[in-house]
Amino acid sequence: MQIIKRSEGLMRIRVRSEDDLWSLAHLCRKGRLLGMLGERRDQTTAGQEGGRAKAAERKRMWIVLRVESHEVQAFSETLRVHGIIEEAQIDKGSHHTHMIAVGDEVEITAESFPQVDWDLLEKASKASGESRLAIAIVEHDEITLYELALHGIREVAQFTMRGGGKYLGGARASQEVQDAFRTKVAKDLHLQLPENVALLLAGPGLAREALLSEMRHTGRTLKTVGTSIGGRSGVNEVLAEGLAGELLEEHDLVKEIGLLEECWRRLAVDGPVAYGKEQLQKALEEGALETLLISADLLRSEDEINGKTWTKWVDDLDDIGATVQQCSTEHDAGQQLLGFGGAVALLRFKM
Repeated sequence: MQIIKRSEGLMRIRVRSEDDLWSLAHLCRKGRLLGMLGERRDQTTAGQEGGRAKAAERKRMWIVLRVESHEVQAFSETLRVHGIIEEAQIDKGSHHTHMIAVGDEVEITAESFPQVDWDLLEKASKASGESRLAIAIVEHDEITLYELALHGIREVAQFTMRGGGKYLGGARASQEVQDAFRTKVAKDLHLQLPENVALLLAGPGLAREALLSEMRHTGRTLKTVGTSIGGRSGVNEVLAEGLAGELLEEHDLVKEIGLLEECWRRLAVDGPVAYGKEQLQKALEEGALETLLISADLLRSEDEINGKTWTKWVDDLDDIGATVQQCSTEHDAGQQLLGFGGAVALLRFKM
């Protein structure tokens, strides 16, 4: 995300990647003003022409909405923001939907923005332009490709060697089938991924090493690591255990999942961790709270803790030197976070 202009009550930004849409959705809160170029039909240009009905012309103009709601899905190419037109050449007071995509420039206006929004904007700005990372989980007869983005993990493609019919070949024929399968998958993986995207080959067994040999000539950044299990669980193991080393250590999603996994480990051994509003408030009052991990949606909700919204409550964390990690729920660890009420905290000491 490119920050073009910013002031106390204004953000003017350009969307540079699909990841930015997730961040932008959390900035488009109800009641704020969102302006961008859009199109409206000018009904004054409609009428009769040559005895036939003439459709109203679509005119491009700067349209400012007062946001009512938004729709975005994980890894979507478009963010839909619905609202009432506040400023435009025509149709003030009418409903309109802005369709925001990569490359669009938008302006968000509010009386003021809380620090959590500035933090999210800075995070998106720093991450913008970074190459997405890909993880291929390689098994004997199946290879699944996953994409790792700023806010989640998605399955991109699956390749399988399994087929029907009666098998009549011997060991040599079987090896030839496996070799042909790996050669085809290696080619398809290289064609599907942009050249600047690093690829991590992971999975149980040694099949990943054979695929690595097939792909060495591509010039792509490659790394291979072993996991105890395949499928999406294998991806979670790579991220949770930090198995990819330097290739993924600076990726923000890996840091986020690592912090959440540390929470789950401490919970398992009754360590210094807190969840639930009462425990979190007590941790704040005693200065024990070190890192709060909270769903980005909960942080911006109307839900309250100790008589304050979460947005206001986290401001008090600065007084004790604690930090806030805004978490996505588009990955398995994020879904676990929802099971604990959407917020957990790593503590400096056990209460």
